[in-house]
Amino acid sequence: MTDQAASIPAKTPARADELDLVRCDPLLRPYAGQMRRRQEVAAARRLKLWSAVRPFAEFAAGHEYFGLHRRPDGGWVFREWAPNADALWLVGDATGWEERPEYRASRLPRGVWELNLPATALVHGQHYQLSLHWPGGAGRRLPAWGRRMVQDAGTLIFSAQVWDPPEPYRWRVPEFRRDPAAPPLIYEAHAGMAQEEGRVGTWREFREKVLPRIVAGGYNTIQLMAVQEHPYYGSFGYHVANLFAASSRFGTPEELKELVDAAHAAGVAVIMDLVHSHVAKNEAEGLSRFDGTQFQFFHEGPRGEHRHWDSRCFDYGKAEVLHFLLSNCRFWLDEYHFDGFRFDGVTSMLYLDHGIARVFTGYHDYFDAGVDEDALTYLALANRVVHEVRPDALTVAEDVSGMPGLAAPPAAGGFGFDYRLAMGVPDYWVKLLKECRDEEWPLGRLWYELNNRRSDEKTVGYVESHDQAIVGDKTLIFRLLEREMYDGMSVLHQSLVVDRGLALHKMVRLMTLATSGGGYLNFMGNEFGHPEWIDFPREGNGWSYHYARRQWHLREDPLLRYRFLGDFDAAMIRLAQRFHLVNPAAPTHLLKHHEADRVLAFERAGLLFVFNFAAAQSYQDYAIPLAPGVFEMVLDSDAAAFGGFGRLKPAEEHFSRAGLDGDADRHYVTLYLPARSAQVLRRK
Repeated sequence: MTDQAASIPAKTPARADELDLVRCDPLLRPYAGQMRRRQEVAAARRLKLWSAVRPFAEFAAGHEYFGLHRRPDGGWVFREWAPNADALWLVGDATGWEERPEYRASRLPRGVWELNLPATALVHGQHYQLSLHWPGGAGRRLPAWGRRMVQDAGTLIFSAQVWDPPEPYRWRVPEFRRDPAAPPLIYEAHAGMAQEEGRVGTWREFREKVLPRIVAGGYNTIQLMAVQEHPYYGSFGYHVANLFAASSRFGTPEELKELVDAAHAAGVAVIMDLVHSHVAKNEAEGLSRFDGTQFQFFHEGPRGEHRHWDSRCFDYGKAEVLHFLLSNCRFWLDEYHFDGFRFDGVTSMLYLDHGIARVFTGYHDYFDAGVDEDALTYLALANRVVHEVRPDALTVAEDVSGMPGLAAPPAAGGFGFDYRLAMGVPDYWVKLLKECRDEEWPLGRLWYELNNRRSDEKTVGYVESHDQAIVGDKTLIFRLLEREMYDGMSVLHQSLVVDRGLALHKMVRLMTLATSGGGYLNFMGNEFGHPEWIDFPREGNGWSYHYARRQWHLREDPLLRYRFLGDFDAAMIRLAQRFHLVNPAAPTHLLKHHEADRVLAFERAGLLFVFNFAAAQSYQDYAIPLAPGVFEMVLDSDAAAFGGFGRLKPAEEHFSRAGLDGDADRHYVTLYLPARSAQVLRRK
């Protein structure tokens, strides 16, 4: 549930000691005590973990201690945390995969194991695993802090790999920093499925072939999916097994760094999907039963199992788990120069039932006993670490529940995310497309849903992400065109279905962008109406890669209409950049809502947006009330260059006039509104 309560004026005077969130939203006042207590719990937890006089980010440096590292003298040191283990060996290519005495680790206090080796004991590229013994059992494991995992092509078994290239990567743009004041225009992408061929793509191919498209399209942020190593490719990267390892199926660590560096050189920030909400259940490849117990990293019993996702759930109340996860946040910033994170599955983390059994009908749902306050504390600490290391970093919460304060600063009573995803917006577009014809869309309700957000938290709006594109669902273009996607997209073929679909595709995306609460997101290929869904190779489709790719040639073909959508998207994004459109400090102001005429008009950031959703009715000299001025058209969804009918004159100027309704003090601009079209005018 999202809530507009932040816009409701308080009925009683605000108290000087009130949290800003409560001051802005009086409906939170009954819960102010719980909100303060949650803040105090997070602060107390931080102090218990680390010194009050030193930066908390220093606590999150476990990746510099644990795992495999070169010592200053050139030798090797390996450390791992396995409190239930009786013995631990490093086994691999260097030992003939046997437990050798010289590769046996020594136990240190608090369940830490350490192994020191001479420089010649390990060589770059060698494979290794851990052999652990515990009371009543033993098993092979991959190091929890391991930075490189590779899969054997024959056995399909993963091993850790010694990664010590002769020359470390030299960053071209080491000091890149994103502008925190610039609204993020996010291009969500998956490197593996970013190529045309039916195979797994690479970081290098993405840098060479896809990054230039993103830059040309005007997006200022890339959100990379599936970065952390995951044994099952078909999980879309969400069944992570190795949190500190960049997936080797896409290339080497240096190639991922080269991709991030190239984006920075082009002025584009790169954030990654960070999966801390759950991990794969795999034991040989992941963290489950790592030291022989079910409760080392996770809750024991049913609470430690996510039965809907077939995965394990972290115990966020355990200090060692906090150290592990917070260090993981810092690692990706330090090692790969990522510019922030989209935290996956936040709703699942926040509630003991993972939000599955909740409908979120009122504020009481956010403050009852079903909230996992250990998870809330972790998220607050994670945001603190990220922003201490990189004050410019971007953090986005994937939360469908609408937990108040999640994307508000701690000083205001929040938990520190910069943005939250406006997940109700795509859901509402799907609802409209499924339940009624566009001629019947309730424009008043649509306007409400697009603007229904808290004024004290920034949101990333979107029409569709990977969620709407994956098999079992439908993209916007698929819902609009169905079979005509395949048969009717030629410029030589006339189709009323295609004309309607292209017109609405442009209008829906423009309206979503123009009303967004601080940021905007597009999934790779959807900007030009990619014609097919996503389905990763699996047993059910014969392990086919046919739908795990992007058909970029459709965007480039001059005989196909896909290019019109791509060109419009680029023009729309450039408009947002030029006029700082989605800045949350620039509110939307509704000027005209006429349900019968199917017209919506509003102002934002000095721009006038006019939408005519009528299917067949165009309007001559349609009056829009606004402040006096001269207006020049800067974007026209009906332009021939965007596959429209070219019914408007480019860059035409319009002068407001007074007294159209007999009131000499009221001004109007009169416009020609073609059916199923949108136009944007700037106030000169």
